[in-house]
Amino acid sequence: MGIDEYGGGQRAQSDVLVVTTNDVPGFHVERVIGEVFGLTVRSRHLGSQIGAGLKSLVGGELRGLTKTLVETRNQAMERLVEQARSRGANAVLMFRFDVSEAADVGTEVCAYGTAVVLTPQA
Repeated sequence: MGIDEYGGGQRAQSDVLVVTTNDVPGFHVERVIGEVFGLTVRSRHLGSQIGAGLKSLVGGELRGLTKTLVETRNQAMERLVEQARSRGANAVLMFRFDVSEAADVGTEVCAYGTAVVLTPQA
């Protein structure tokens, strides 16, 4: 797997800035729009679960599960950005992920933060 399959985050050309901080140096929060989130639930098929179970007996990285989690987090983040954009935001502050089990059938990933309108400081 290449580097893109192990990592995520924003693409350089995005029109909605997403940061984990409370503010952005050089910018002023003109308007707070409110909480936005992107949610997805993923399950693994039986074959991959068996393979992961066998791999866990001998140790090492579960590459298939890693790839699935990366794809899931990226999808949740894309949905967060779409929601922020549709509400008129150009940034999301205090970005976080929350990951939990979903009724023992999958993994729920929620990307969330505060949608705002940023303007350059004068």
